[in-house]
Order: sequence, then structure tokens, then C-alpha cells
Amino acid sequence: MTDPINITRLPSGLTVVTERMERVETVSFGAYVATGTRHETAEENGVSHFLEHMAFKGTTSRSALRIAEEIENVGGHINAYTAREQTVYYVKLLKENLGLGVDIIGDILTNSTFDPAEMERERGVILQEIGQANDTPDDVVFDHFQETAFPNQPMGRPTLGTENLIREMSRETLMRYMKAHYTTDNMIVAAAGNLHHEDVVQRVQQHFANLSSSSAPATLSARYGGGEFRQVKELDQAHVVLGFPSFGYGDPDYFPALLLSTVLGGGMSSRLFQEIREKRGLVYSVYSFNAPFTDGGIFGIYAGTGAKECAELVPVTLEELNKIQRCVTEEELVRARAQLKASLLMSLESTGSRCEQIARQLQIFGRIIPTAETVSKIEAVNAGDICRAASRIFTGTPTLAALGPIEHIPSLQIITEKLAA
Repeated sequence: MTDPINITRLPSGLTVVTERMERVETVSFGAYVATGTRHETAEENGVSHFLEHMAFKGTTSRSALRIAEEIENVGGHINAYTAREQTVYYVKLLKENLGLGVDIIGDILTNSTFDPAEMERERGVILQEIGQANDTPDDVVFDHFQETAFPNQPMGRPTLGTENLIREMSRETLMRYMKAHYTTDNMIVAAAGNLHHEDVVQRVQQHFANLSSSSAPATLSARYGGGEFRQVKELDQAHVVLGFPSFGYGDPDYFPALLLSTVLGGGMSSRLFQEIREKRGLVYSVYSFNAPFTDGGIFGIYAGTGAKECAELVPVTLEELNKIQRCVTEEELVRARAQLKASLLMSLESTGSRCEQIARQLQIFGRIIPTAETVSKIEAVNAGDICRAASRIFTGTPTLAALGPIEHIPSLQIITEKLAA
């Protein structure tokens, strides 16, 4: 039986990976560039995101309108996003239109013109996006959290950049950054769906031929700092994020940390949701997250609560963090495993998810990880592993970001002392 996943490294150095899914009628195709916010200098913060916006604003052969029309004329979808470690451009189409998708993604990544008039219009759009984020406290509190956790370094800077930097960013900055980072050794091209690998390879060779083959700049290591950010602001709710240094993808406790987040704050049955919302009625929203990077990670808890409830919220949360270092029940373990496995297996039904998974696995691990291997690692985690991961995480230096009516939130020193008790 033919392996549904195939990998080809082109003479240019560009890697093409595909997964054939015979029973679907669609294909997803994307270019996964291993560059994002953490690869920017202080002076060019926001350039990855600006570049992502500009890619759709015209090439030497297509206007911005034509790019949109060609995709939508066949019922397809095109989009992009910027993260801290990657920028992604992708399309989803009916299987017979794959060639158009490869053509357009290749065109915007190798032939974009960065028209000055389009750039000025998009600059205004990004400034509106920054303004919208600044008016959304449960978004902006995460920017403060990230900056406090990773101070004075790229990992701590906002993905959107700042208003001042975006206003001053030049066309030359975008072009220079793209030339340095959008290189054959820094990009994975992936496709999943009803396709043939050889056809995808041939089309990529044709439409990505103009990519630079120089080596991308080295990445600075992320240096976790920790500390606290507080801003008293007239809001109806206090927005609080409490976090700790966590683990990268290769750490032995990577999977225990995923299950820890599920048990602690991963759904309506989680400890934080049940104790803080259901039993005490202190919040509308509370959840935990574990965000791995290539060289580390961060674990956090977010809650939105009223001014009076702040005084009770943090002590109760800290009590749960201490409890989970000592005991995880078999029932909780079984439920968390089921949640993670279901999420993984359900994602396999989406061509977009499969496309992203195979690209990211190649970038992070240098190989495609069989689903059975991931499931076995989830199954292998026991209650003691979760407690150990919790002890490693919650004894680290905390990071606190709080915004709104926060006068009753205890100091970081008190939080640290309670966690050590």
C-alpha cells in the first residue's frame, strides 16, 4: 500500500510534504515560514505581520482584487496568519483547483510588488487592528503578560507591533526582511487532501522557483524573566493572567504539561472552572493554557472577574495550583486523555489541520510523527507525571499581568510565598 505521506527536498533546498486523503473532495495548500515576532529586531517589531498583510496586495501579474477574485471564482478560501515563531499563507480549494492555489501562493511569496499606495492603505488597516486590540482588555492583557514574561527581547514584543513603529515602517524594511527570512531552508510547503505528490512537487518547482536560497538569520534564545504588570483602569472587569515558565516540544514533560492544562483549566469539568465559576460564581471566563516554543514554553491561567471578587479569585487559584502538585485522580486522568485524543483524532478529518500538522512536525522535529505514536505518548502519561510537571512549572518564577479594577489582587511576592507554602 502506498504511503499517504511523501516528502521531497527540491534542489533549491525547499521541502515539499504532502498527505493524500482519497475520500475528500478538497485540498489545502500552504507555505509555512519559520519566522515570526521572535525573529524581529526592536526597530522592526511588527514587520512579520505587516508583510503578511502586504502579500495579498498585488504581484507583478495580479492586482489585490484579482487575487481575491481568482480564488473566490472557484469557491476557494485564502488567508494567512502571523505567530511568534511562524508566518503561514494557505488556501483551501476543490481538488481540481489545486494548481491555482499553488500558483497564487507562489506568486505572492516571490513576486509581490509592495505597491506604495497599497502599503499606505494597509498601514491604516493595521493601525485600526492595533486600536481594536487596545480597546479589548482581554487581548491587551496578554501582550502585557508576554512582555513581562520575556522582557527586552523579541519573544516579549507584540505580534502587531506598535503604532509608532507601524507608522514609520518603510517598504525597504519589508522587502529586506522578506529576502532574509523567506528562504528555501526556512520554509516548508505542504498540501493535504485529494492530490498526487508528484503533481504538487512539479507545480511547486514551477511557482516557487524565485525563492532565495540563502540561509535565514539565527534565532535568539528566549530568556524567561517573570515579574508583574499592573494597570488600574476603569473597566467593569479585572483581567488577570498568571503564568510560569514551561517546556518546549522536546521536553520529557511536554505531554504531561498538556494533560495538566486540561485537568486544571481545559473545559467545563476542569478544576478551575468547577471551583471558581461553578461553586463560587467568581468569574464568567477562566481557563489555563500551555504554549510550547522550540526552546521553552509558558504556562498560564486567565480569568476575568469583578473588582470585589479579585480578593477571593487569586487565593483560590493558588490553592488549586498547590493541590494539583500533590494529587490527580484516575477519573481526571482518563477524562484528560480522552479530551486530548479526541481533539487530535478529530483534527485528522480536516485537510487544513493535516496540512498544518505535517508542516509543523517537519519544522520542529525534522520528521512526520505517526498519529499512533502521539496517542501512545498521551496514554503513557500517568497521574504522577502530571503532578511532577505541575511541581516543575509552579515552582518557577511567576508572571502576573492584571488590568482593570485590580486593587484587591495580592502582590507578586505574596503569590510567590503562597505557592511555596
